[in-house]
Amino acid sequence: MNYALQKTLELLLIIGLGLLLQKKVAKEDLKGIKTLILSVALPATIFVALLKIELKGSLLIFPLMALVFNFIMAIATKYLLASSLSNNEGAKKRTLTMLLPSLAPGLSCFPFIIVYLGDEYLALAALADVGNKIFVLILLYMLGMHWYHARAVKDLVATTSSKLKGLFLSMLNEPINLVIIIAMVLLGFGLTLSSFPEFLENTIVKMSLIMTPLVLLFIGMAVRIKFREFGFIFSLLMRRAGITFLLSAIFVFLFPALAAPMILFIVVFPQSACSFWPFAHMSAVSTLEEKDEQKKPTFDINFAVNILACSMPFSTILIISIFSFSEFFVNPVVLVVTGIVMMAVTYIPFLISKLKRSNKSEEVVNYNTFFGINTNAHSSENQ
Repeated sequence: MNYALQKTLELLLIIGLGLLLQKKVAKEDLKGIKTLILSVALPATIFVALLKIELKGSLLIFPLMALVFNFIMAIATKYLLASSLSNNEGAKKRTLTMLLPSLAPGLSCFPFIIVYLGDEYLALAALADVGNKIFVLILLYMLGMHWYHARAVKDLVATTSSKLKGLFLSMLNEPINLVIIIAMVLLGFGLTLSSFPEFLENTIVKMSLIMTPLVLLFIGMAVRIKFREFGFIFSLLMRRAGITFLLSAIFVFLFPALAAPMILFIVVFPQSACSFWPFAHMSAVSTLEEKDEQKKPTFDINFAVNILACSMPFSTILIISIFSFSEFFVNPVVLVVTGIVMMAVTYIPFLISKLKRSNKSEEVVNYNTFFGINTNAHSSENQ
């Protein structure tokens, strides 16, 4: 059996087991599992992976690339992704601008990278996520508060500055970020995992081993899609993925000498699910607006929840599919075609509805002409 297909079946079985456990696990219990993943298993895995790489200045390109991607997706969201919404749906447009450019690779991408590509690429993914976190934690928060102050009934500058300071501290206190900093310092002094006492080295390695199965079980247990806006959200996520494929293809065309694993990394990492952090920022703004008695909220919180609920399973399926057909997706021409097709498919319902409206208007005109109805004559008589 093909290696990639075999790995895919293994991962799907674990996710399927998580689906079977849904009824036995309460939503509150999932928070504990998520904390265990983000505070213990994932930091241990990233720590082990980072201490296996050779520290080079060229590695700084990965967080920079992620940050550039975030900015490009923010522009694309404004002009391509949010264009399906009408002008009077400003709250939803701002919600999309916060969510769609963000990435949450920890739960949606890292477990698959380590299985298919190995520790080296997981380390690169962790470094790339630093740039993404700067965008998600700091820049998106500043954007959200800018919109709030532009529309606020009351001004709360002091609260905003203290909140921004708290975000910087929370970024430093997050276990994954601390692990990256500590690992980079150790690498700077020429230390590796084998430099640790044996008992400590074995403990860290054993904690890292639980990461992939734990994340896959979490994905299976956490998937609870709300179908009220599923069609529209699925279309948005499909278009987002299509744009991402095109951006990855451009990069691969610019650097044709890249190895196949690196191409897969460049294709897969940006396909991560939307991050939860923008939702936290929007919730903070919503709380301030409740105190202000703002009648027209800046963001649509329910819409944001539905996007997050759909984003995780969508990204999981897409990433597994890419790795399962890896020989297919390392071809930049295939990436371009895939991106164009995915984007085109999302515009088909819009074009059909537009054609239906134009056909109905033509039918009304033909009906009036057939029966000799002159609407202009009526309007002139009334005047």
